[in-house]
Amino acid sequence: MGISYNPLFKLLIDKGMKKTDLCEKVGLSLGTVAKFSKGETVDGKIITRLCEFLKCQPGDIMEYIPEGQP
Repeated sequence: MGISYNPLFKLLIDKGMKKTDLCEKVGLSLGTVAKFSKGETVDGKIITRLCEFLKCQPGDIMEYIPEGQP
């Protein structure tokens, strides 16, 4: 499977934020958020901005899922 951003979405729920809130506050496009939903590659600078805004580490917003696992 590769990279999953489900931890990011769980973190947003815990903070009471919507994906659109994240776009506005971090300066992301809806296309970038769509990439998160699809598990597509995003630039490291975006990960850095997210971590700075959310005050977290990359492992708090993404996880590696080996092939063959759901």
